Amino acid sequence: MTEAAVRVVEATGASVQWREIHLDTARLGEEEEIPDDLLEPLRATGAALKGPITTPVATGHRSANVALRRKLNLYANLRPCKSLPGIPLHYRDVDLVVVRENTEGLYSGIEHEVVPGVVESLKIITRVACDRISRFAFEYARREKRKKVTSVHKANIMKMSDGLFLECSRRIAREYPDIRYDEKIIDNVCMQLVLDPGRFDVMLMENLYGDIVSDLCAGLIGGLGLTASANIGDGIAVFETVHGSAPDIAGQGIANPIACILCAAMMLKHLGEEEAHGRIRDAVGKVLTEGRVRTPDLGGQATTREVAEAIAAAL
Repeated sequence: MTEAAVRVVEATGASVQWREIHLDTARLGEEEEIPDDLLEPLRATGAALKGPITTPVATGHRSANVALRRKLNLYANLRPCKSLPGIPLHYRDVDLVVVRENTEGLYSGIEHEVVPGVVESLKIITRVACDRISRFAFEYARREKRKKVTSVHKANIMKMSDGLFLECSRRIAREYPDIRYDEKIIDNVCMQLVLDPGRFDVMLMENLYGDIVSDLCAGLIGGLGLTASANIGDGIAVFETVHGSAPDIAGQGIANPIACILCAAMMLKHLGEEEAHGRIRDAVGKVLTEGRVRTPDLGGQATTREVAEAIAAAL
């Protein structure tokens, strides 16, 4: 998929030089150590397009994805969910953004067995992280001319942890009087998203909620194969698909590259290549609307490479 995205970026004529880096997950242990020889080139370039990495379930090494975000302090996960043409869906004109805190919450991974059969997992919430992600959401909303930020929480039950998150969101919101601010409980948000996603604009939330809600939002626009995301810190951003790896189809050349291509488009926008970003989105829309070149997950028979070549030709 990353090769397909590189092909499309090069077709735009944008001035991008690539450096290819491989992460050997076999080098990762239980302590989530990311090799320095991988991190230094990422810090030097300040931007990266990352392919999915498999994380074993309930065994093996910890998530390399989470470890990378922590090591590089990629504290903000940005997931735009915008309808693409040519995809038959229940909703039209979905256009919302999930801003997810990326470094703490239950995803801190601090858990242990208290006694046999009893496991404790800690949810870590800090004022520093809450302030930082809240400001990111409002700055993004202002820059992108968005109208509203909704803080998503469960403070009716987790009064201290989610209460701190809300306290910080409210304080930061007062600095942005040009942007509407409201709050909604997480379970209510899920219901309202299904009823009418047009009620939302920018949604601000902590780590676990953001992971779940962003996948729900991806379903509103056609699935994970059409959804891009970015993990952003101070001076560095890593762009990667919302979906994970797919070992069951590895080597078959049939994975849908559109999410990865849209990630590359987000990266170009981040680098100041606004025109190239818009052209890629238009080209993806053209290929989807024509409907002749689609991977199996979208009801077609095309390969990953064929989709990339069709989008490149549309450019």
